[in-house]
Amino acid sequence: MLLDSLLVPETTVRPRSFVGLMSLYESNYLRLLRLIPEIDSIDGCFNSRVADDCELCVEVIETCRYTVTLSLTYHLSTHEGLLSNPDMMVRVYLDGKQAEVLAIGERQQHTALQRLILEHKEELDRRWRLNIILNKWLEYLSDRGHLILDH
Repeated sequence: MLLDSLLVPETTVRPRSFVGLMSLYESNYLRLLRLIPEIDSIDGCFNSRVADDCELCVEVIETCRYTVTLSLTYHLSTHEGLLSNPDMMVRVYLDGKQAEVLAIGERQQHTALQRLILEHKEELDRRWRLNIILNKWLEYLSDRGHLILDH
C-alpha cells in the first residue's frame, strides 16, 4: 500500500490552491485506507477502541458505485452526556482515489479547530481548512492504532 506518512500537504504545493487541494484529497484517501482497508466494501456502523484514546465511530451513510459517504467522529463522555467531536461527514471517491470533508460539526469544542473553521471565508479556503483537519486527524488515528475492519 502507498504510504504518505512523510508527506506534509502544506509543503507539497502552494497551500489553498486548486492543485494543493487535490493533493490534500489524495492524501486523505491514503490515510483513510490505512484506517479502513476495506473502504470499498464496508457497510454499517463500526467502532475502534485503542488504549489511552477516545472511541472512534465510523458510520457508512451512503454507498454508490464510485463513492462512499462516511460519518467519522469521536464519542466523548462529558458531564452533559455524550459529545461527538470532531464530527465529520466525508465523501470518498473510489475511482478518483480522493476523500474530502463535506461538513464538519458547527459546535467544535477545541479552540484550535474553532480558529481554523472561522479563519477563512472563501470556498477554496474552506475546503482546504476542513480537509487539513481530516488529514491531520487521520494521521493521528493511524498513529494511535485505530483500524476499522468489516467482519
